[in-house]
Amino acid sequence: MTIDLRLALPAVGAWVASAIVIGVPSAAVPVAIALWLLAALVAVAAVVMRGRQWLALTVLIAVAAGICCTSIALATPTRQPDALLAVADTGQRVTVTGSTTSTGTDHVALLVDSVEIDGAVVTGAIPMIEFGQPGESTFGIGTSVQVVGTVTRSEPGDDVAFLLFADAPAIVVAPPPWYLDWANGLRASFAATAQSLPGDGGDLLAGLAIGDTSAVSDELDAAMKASSLSHLTAVSGANCAVVIGLIMAAGAALGLPRGARVGASIIVLVAFVVLVTPEPSVLRAALMAVLVLLALLSGRPVRGVPVLALATLILLVLDPWLARNYGFALSVLATGGLLVLAGPIARALGRWMPTWLAIMIAVPLAAQLVCQPVIILLNASLPTYGVLANMLAEPAAPIATVIGLAACAATPVAPQLGVFLCQVAWLPSAWIAAVARFFANLPGARLPWPSGMLGVGLLALVSTLAVLALLGRERWRRSMAFCLAVVVICYTGLAGGSQLAVDLSRPSNWQIAACDVDQGDAIVMRSAGQIALFDAGPDPKLLTACLHELGVTRIDLFVLTHFHLDHYGGVSALAGMVDQAFVGPSAGPSDDRVVADIAAGGAHVQQVEAGLNGTLGDLHWRVLWPPHQLAGVELGNPSSITIEFQPVGACPNGCLSAIFLGDLTEDPQTRVLGTVQQPRFDVVKVAHHGSADQSEAFYDRLHATVGVISVGADNDYGHPASSLLGILERAGTSAERTDERGMILLAPGDTPGTVKVWTEH
Repeated sequence: MTIDLRLALPAVGAWVASAIVIGVPSAAVPVAIALWLLAALVAVAAVVMRGRQWLALTVLIAVAAGICCTSIALATPTRQPDALLAVADTGQRVTVTGSTTSTGTDHVALLVDSVEIDGAVVTGAIPMIEFGQPGESTFGIGTSVQVVGTVTRSEPGDDVAFLLFADAPAIVVAPPPWYLDWANGLRASFAATAQSLPGDGGDLLAGLAIGDTSAVSDELDAAMKASSLSHLTAVSGANCAVVIGLIMAAGAALGLPRGARVGASIIVLVAFVVLVTPEPSVLRAALMAVLVLLALLSGRPVRGVPVLALATLILLVLDPWLARNYGFALSVLATGGLLVLAGPIARALGRWMPTWLAIMIAVPLAAQLVCQPVIILLNASLPTYGVLANMLAEPAAPIATVIGLAACAATPVAPQLGVFLCQVAWLPSAWIAAVARFFANLPGARLPWPSGMLGVGLLALVSTLAVLALLGRERWRRSMAFCLAVVVICYTGLAGGSQLAVDLSRPSNWQIAACDVDQGDAIVMRSAGQIALFDAGPDPKLLTACLHELGVTRIDLFVLTHFHLDHYGGVSALAGMVDQAFVGPSAGPSDDRVVADIAAGGAHVQQVEAGLNGTLGDLHWRVLWPPHQLAGVELGNPSSITIEFQPVGACPNGCLSAIFLGDLTEDPQTRVLGTVQQPRFDVVKVAHHGSADQSEAFYDRLHATVGVISVGADNDYGHPASSLLGILERAGTSAERTDERGMILLAPGDTPGTVKVWTEH
């Protein structure tokens, strides 16, 4: 099999150059100049030394990389205006005006066209994510809004330039334009119809048909990921192929010429992209489809790898920040794996099994072999049953997609027909969800694997061995198969041994446990047989799993630091377990309902303020915040309950002093600073998942040995911020993060002032 790499290698070169330079945008201009000079010099050499194809290929690679770096140099001033960079991370209020590009349950993505700073207006095309205000998830795509708040710069190379923390809900300046609003209405009506159906099938249907996963619960989402089925809810080439196939077939039935059919297909494809929103995987699939249609129109043969490479290169030129986008990378890799590996693997497996079965195995196996090394960066574990789950679920996916799309189109004009088609599509959708939950709940659904670049390298090696064992030359196959078997045996032994070592190394005298509850807080403190829990995280299942692993069945004191979902979402798991509960000031009926739920579970609920104190085992605690008078203190993060703990009893091995900050922001931290009595702390629960809104003087005063950061992996907030990590480092505080370490247990060290740290990973 010969693979045409003439466009693939330039695309790879452009990708690598873009991924590096977007992390250092100030280098874009000199790097672009250097690449253009290199291209010119090599082009001259290619003319002089005729017949050297590698020189021509080098020119193409340098030109492709140079175009991308030039694009970065041109786009950076409009993405990150100097005036906005100057006020980022300072807490200064700005007024932002822009259009919504996507919405989530707790954030809105904006393309900002103007920012007012101290009366001066800065213009640009600035991608931002805005957090923290309810009700905005109902905004349609393309809604023009105005928001007042503070901004922080995102990590270098991020696909968004700034994070916006709003002071108040966004003000709608103008509704979406008609060419976007039709899709908002269609999405909403279809989603409402799908969600009216029972169970997981209704929740998943919109995701399978148009990529709308807003109704998918956290539990189902986790099951889809654990069973390696989450790709089914990402609109991809299969969805585009269905759309184009239907239009081309309809055009042929009407007797339209090829040009008219291709034109109609492109028009409908553009409308489809608007409907499902232009996510990176959608753009890649749609652009490939357009290139294929144009090739068919011109009568030229279509080759998959060059089409993929050209589509990738075009998108990187238009938006070089896609180079570090995981969704884009996985989309390209999965497509490449299917184009290059699926056929040969099916033929190799066909030597031992029926062809249809070989194809069913080859398709998910090819995608998993090339994608899994990248997925390791997001989740350092392997889906044990991923291939088998895909074999069972994937045949149902196109059925749900086709009928779901028909239902989406029919719902606005013929509601009863739309409901009927949704009911038909519900069956394959429910089947996929059932497969996901079944395999996710099997023992050993995820196998541990090393994290970081070491894990990527090792898994890339394993994938290479597997490909060579299947597709290599005859004399190599047995050697590669033997090497692969040795790797599997060694991995099995190491995994089992490491899990045993983890269990044996867990300190029995732990005092503080940070549960890994994704993007949220749930911290357990234990002293002399008494238990305190700070916040409940976003998900009751995650909290229940953590408390079960810690052996916690009764909670003497539950502290809900403030009324945000990532802190109270798991309270239903505490029903019947809590004796006493502390809460902060309520902002209204929704907060009151949370308090009522806690009380209904049998807890005595008390609203607390600075000055309240008591004991927990061998520890004395004191509430430092919020104050009795809330004048000038905003509700929410700034009014988070803050409590310090000091040893007062006869702990057998000493007690850890600690301070828990909830999501306390910089201004309140400064005010709390004068009330702290302890000269130093062993542990600080870092505020707000490690956001940039922190006081360096405060952490320097605490001078804690360990700082616990409860934060979700690959979160959209940029947590923990590099500025916060720098603050901790300068304060001599060791940062321990749940996104990297999983559950964290802290125990008194062998000498005063030291802390033993045990981590799950």
